Order: sequence, then C-alpha cells, then structure tokens
Amino acid sequence: MILNKDTAKKTAEFLLQIKAIKLNTTEPFNWASGWKSPIYCDNRITLSFPAVRNFLKEEIAKLVEEKHGKPDVIAGVATGAIAIGVLVAQELGVPFVYVRPEAKKHGRKNQIEGHIEKGQNVVVIEDLISTGKSSLQAVEALKEADVNIKGMVAIFTYGFDIASTNFKEKNIELTTLSSYEYLLEQALDNKYISEKELNTLQAWRSNPSEWNQ
Repeated sequence: MILNKDTAKKTAEFLLQIKAIKLNTTEPFNWASGWKSPIYCDNRITLSFPAVRNFLKEEIAKLVEEKHGKPDVIAGVATGAIAIGVLVAQELGVPFVYVRPEAKKHGRKNQIEGHIEKGQNVVVIEDLISTGKSSLQAVEALKEADVNIKGMVAIFTYGFDIASTNFKEKNIELTTLSSYEYLLEQALDNKYISEKELNTLQAWRSNPSEWNQ
C-alpha cells in the first residue's frame, strides 16, 4: 500500500539518482535466488547521501505514525534495515531492536537484539520487499516474543503477487514509500529508460522467475 503519491515519486527519483536502484535490460543482474533481473536495488546506498537518508527517515517516521500511531518499539530487519530503522526510531523517540535471520549459535543465542517486552506495540522496518519471506521470518520471531505487531513499513517493493499473498496469509499490513510502478513511471518521465526498456521491465515483473532464461 502507498499512502502518498508525491512521496512515492520523490522516493523513486532519489533511488534512481544515487543509483541505489540500477536498471539494465541488456545485461541483467543475477539475484541470489538465481533469477535474472533487469533491476537491482541496494537501499543501503541511501545511507551515504545525507539528504536522501534524512528524507527517508522523516517520511518513514511520518508514515509509521499516520498508519499505526506511535509504537513502543521500532524493529529493523537485519541487516539491510538496521540503519534506517535506528534513524526512524530516533526520529520518533522510541526504542529500537533488530531481528536476525536466525538465532546466533553462540553467546546468549539471541535472534532479537535489544530490549523488548511482552505486549509492546512494534512496527517493523524493512528496506526492500521482494517475496517477503525474510521479512516475515523476522515478524514470526517477534511474535514468539509475545509482542503486538502493528504492521511493516518499507522503503520499496517490487510488488510481486507472491509477496502480497505471503503478507495476507500472515495477516501483516505492509506499507511502502514507493513501488515498482512508481519507479517505472519516474524512470520513463526523467528519461532513465526508453519505451522499449519500459516494456522489458514490465515483462520481467509479470514473470520474474522465468524471465530471460
């Protein structure tokens, strides 16, 4: 879900400007999943650009409060959303924790790092949503800690049907600053891509696992 179209377009433009999102229809990127893709997104690059970093911090914090009210705790999903999660928590003046993909094998064997208490209201922060699998694993770990998950807020989503299905099945409301649709619109408007490249990017999104095989 997108709440503000202007924010969605501005977020997409920032991500394109700083090359946090790269588009290449002639030399596709290889994802860890094995998919070939004409798009690659690394939102950690936003941390190196203060103006972009501050924009995202303020807009996510605003979105969290508008959608869910002020939470007791912000939880970032490791590792990509740890830094932006800290910034959002600081903006809201609330505690922060982060969630590992799995519990550590040593020490206290924590999966959730930081102080959290049963019954607290938590909003989860992500940097990027693809299938949603890793994000929802973090949610499950938080649920096991008996906290109340108000929802998840992310910078960007590819908008895959599988992600929508996964979030619906887990009854978790996802809101993002921007999405693939706004990205393509902005990329075309500002001539990052041509009409032909737009068609290729749209075709990929409709069937990413089989595209260009």
